[in-house]
Amino acid sequence: MVIVVENAPARLRGRLSLWLAEIRAGVYVGVYSARTRDRIRSEVAVLLGEGSAAIVWTAPTDSGFEFETLGANRREPADFDGLTLVQFRAAIDMVSETEVR
Repeated sequence: MVIVVENAPARLRGRLSLWLAEIRAGVYVGVYSARTRDRIRSEVAVLLGEGSAAIVWTAPTDSGFEFETLGANRREPADFDGLTLVQFRAAIDMVSETEVR
């Protein structure tokens, strides 16, 4: 499991460092079960604030992993015939999303 955070509050970074090893600034790595991964994901979602995060974990898919993004981020997962790829949202979508918050 890998979590990359940007513009994350200190409280979230501290919480993540309890569960995962911070190998670079904002990059956390660890091995956990699906249940624990979901618990960590929910903590990230609650504490993220104005930041953004990408969470990646191993999965029995063609690519060997799955991922999810949280917060304001132009990159988002897109399913193309069972293969998850990254697509970019238009900058206009990003502006309207931040205005809604």
